[in-house]
Amino acid sequence: MAGGFGTPAHGGGGDFEAKITLVVVVSCILAASGGLMFGYDIGISGGVTAMPPFLKKFFPVVYKKTQEKGIESNYCKYDNQGLQLFTSSLYLAALTATFAASHTTRTLGRKATMLIAGFFFILGTIFNAAAVNLLMLIIGRILLGCGVGFANQAVPLFLSEIAPTRIRGALNILFQLNTTIGILFANLVNYGTAKISGGWGWRLSLGLAGVPAVMLTLGSLIVIDTPNSLIARGKLEEGKAALKKIRGVSNVEPEYLEIVEASRVASEVKHPMRNLLKRRNRPQLVIAVCMQIFQQFTGINAIMFYAPVLFNTVGFKSDASLYSAVITGAVNVLATLVSIYSVDRLGRRILLLQAGVQMFLSQVVVAVVLGLTIKDHSESLSKGLALLVVVMVCTFVSAFAWSWGPLGWLIPSETFPLETRSAGQSVAVCVNMLFTFVIAQAFISMLCHLKFGIFIFFSGWVLVMSVFVLMLLPETKNVPIEEMTDRVWRQHWYWRRFMDDDENGDA
Repeated sequence: MAGGFGTPAHGGGGDFEAKITLVVVVSCILAASGGLMFGYDIGISGGVTAMPPFLKKFFPVVYKKTQEKGIESNYCKYDNQGLQLFTSSLYLAALTATFAASHTTRTLGRKATMLIAGFFFILGTIFNAAAVNLLMLIIGRILLGCGVGFANQAVPLFLSEIAPTRIRGALNILFQLNTTIGILFANLVNYGTAKISGGWGWRLSLGLAGVPAVMLTLGSLIVIDTPNSLIARGKLEEGKAALKKIRGVSNVEPEYLEIVEASRVASEVKHPMRNLLKRRNRPQLVIAVCMQIFQQFTGINAIMFYAPVLFNTVGFKSDASLYSAVITGAVNVLATLVSIYSVDRLGRRILLLQAGVQMFLSQVVVAVVLGLTIKDHSESLSKGLALLVVVMVCTFVSAFAWSWGPLGWLIPSETFPLETRSAGQSVAVCVNMLFTFVIAQAFISMLCHLKFGIFIFFSGWVLVMSVFVLMLLPETKNVPIEEMTDRVWRQHWYWRRFMDDDENGDA
């Protein structure tokens, strides 16, 4: 997921006294390095798999295909299940780890869970950088995946619980921003290491993941645990002290009492997962799950993971294709900043609908250009058309980065009521990882069989999701979380029928 992970947001209708303290700023920067790590993992694999020495060592079959002219169709050079498993094993591991992480986040707290994630990241990096065979490589990716599962469960909760209400939205997207910076950083690293003669550049690429990994590990030792987490685990005094520290004011009583009350209500729910399936929680669940599936079916990860491979296929030479991937990475970062600025001003629906049009058009153009010019064995595009493909891919990426990227996570996280929030977050993470895995595993094979039609496939999905947003997604801008049911769901033309007052409204 060139996605990122959204943050279930706390904070009631009233604004509590709070300064934006140094503790909060430092904590958020350290915690969000989890996003940096996630982005780096996404970005690095596509570039490394385009490096001939790496392919020669671990995937000789693919290496042979890329070197010989005319044997393989352009679209099928990289079609290899082992190569796809290298990329996607990370997501399968993350999916599994999310369940364990959901438990540790509740019982050990946010801070401890981030520390566990840091250790997984460091171990995975060591295995990858030192890999001598495919097994070590895959084990490394699986360890990194476990780190992703733990980090993506804890960091978003941590950020939202520590942030003052008025800047919660911006801090929420900080994780997403860091993910995009991680991807850009990975593309730049690949661009540099691909030039190393001696063929060990890929080890450096994989090894530099140690930088964000160490940042997260040290960061999670320094930060204090969130008041919400401490209070929920029964450490009331520590929770109050932590609250005073992060808010920078001595009168934290109103917020403290609300957190105590919220955690009491939440602790009465014995089976959050079962509660999630109740009729009155159906709208939030449907929207959370659909947002995750649609986020993947925009085709973004396909484009991000495999940008270097994709541009190579389209006929850029290896160096030029990494260069193009750096450009798309930079566009991704800049467009995410647009989202931070506009999400609370313009609202969620406008961003999603506008981006739908932009993504649809840019994918159709790419499909037409590739369909008319790239034959199975022809060498490459003319300069002008190649430039057009890059521009269209950038247009697509920018639209995604101010819409489905951050909002695919923000919207589910702000719609669930407190008692089902962590369960809802787990479901969202799992669905996202599952579909990320499916797309990562299938993309190169789809490219091989559908050829340019793959862009038509994704643009069809963009059309479907835009209709979904138009008809079924309510606007949640500026609505306090506790008032979501009354002000959003009960007013919606379709979802209000699920909001019967009978508490036991099980389906």
